[in-house]
Amino acid sequence: MPLGTLDRTPPPFFKQGPSAFSKLMVLSALAVFLMIADARLSLVQPVRSVLATALYPLQSLVMHPVNAWRWLNGFMTTVKEVQTEQQRLESKLIEQAARATQADQLLQENQRLRALLGLRERLGQSGIAAQVLYDAADPYTRKVVIDRGLTHGIVQGAPVLDESGVLGQVTRAHPLVSEVTLLTDRDQAVPVLNTRTGVRSVAHGQSGTHGYELELRFMAGNADVRVGDLLSTSGIDGVYPPGLPVAKVTQVERRAESAFARVLCEPLAQVLSTQQVLVLPPVGSDLPPSPLVQDAVKTKNTRSGHHPQR
Repeated sequence: MPLGTLDRTPPPFFKQGPSAFSKLMVLSALAVFLMIADARLSLVQPVRSVLATALYPLQSLVMHPVNAWRWLNGFMTTVKEVQTEQQRLESKLIEQAARATQADQLLQENQRLRALLGLRERLGQSGIAAQVLYDAADPYTRKVVIDRGLTHGIVQGAPVLDESGVLGQVTRAHPLVSEVTLLTDRDQAVPVLNTRTGVRSVAHGQSGTHGYELELRFMAGNADVRVGDLLSTSGIDGVYPPGLPVAKVTQVERRAESAFARVLCEPLAQVLSTQQVLVLPPVGSDLPPSPLVQDAVKTKNTRSGHHPQR
C-alpha cells in the first residue's frame, strides 16, 4: 500500500484537545483578570490568607535553622563585645586605682611635709629635711638610712624628728647618706619629762617582744605616773631640744617584790612607717663647754706650758 494513502490524523483515543497556543492565551487572560480583580476588588485576599495560615507552620519550621544560626552568631558577637568591654574597663579600673593610690601617697606626703615645716617653725631652728631610704640590714637593731649626709650639713649626734615627735638620732654620717638609730633601739636612751608632773626620767629602747616600745627604768614604785601621761624631751642631754614630744605611757606595773615600777611607753613618732624626717643640729653645738671641761683644758694647757691668751 502506498504511503500517501495512509491517514495521518491521530486516532480518537489520543485526542490532544486545544493547541498549546490557545492554552497560553487563555491562561494569560485569566492571569491578567485575576491580577486586576485582586488589585481592584481584593477577590484573592481570602484565598491568600487561607494559604498563608496553612503554610505558616511549614514556614516556621523551615526558618528554625536560620533563626538559630542568627541567634548563635549574635550571641557570640555579643559575648566577644562584652569581654572586650570588660577588659577595657578592668584596665581602666587598674589605672584609676594606681592613680588614686599615687594621689593618696602624695597627699599624705604633703601633709607630713607641712607638719614638718610647722614643727620647724615652732622650734625656731633651721633643720634639714630628709627622706628615709631603707631600713638597716642588721635585724637586731632599729636603724634607718636617710638620703642626707656630711655634704648636706648632717653631723653625727643630730636629733631626727618626724611630724609626730622624736624619731631618733644620727649615729653615723657618711658623705651622701646617714644612719639614724631609732629611739626604740635597745642602746638608745632619751632624757624625758612628764608634762603632767614635771618629773624627769630616762626612756630606754626595748628589745625582744617589746622591740617598738620604750621603758622608763628605775622609776620608784610609788612614783606619780599614770597611763596616758605624755613625755617630752627634757633638754638636759645636750642633744634634743626641750619640749619635743617623745612618747605616751601605755602600761604601769607596780610589783610588791620590787622597789621599782615597770613603765612602758609608746613612741609618738611613726617608727615603722615614716618617710620624711627633719634633722636638727645638736643642742650641745650651741652650748658653751661645761665648767669641768674648761678646767680640764686649763689644766692640760698649764702642764704643757701653754697659757691662754688674754
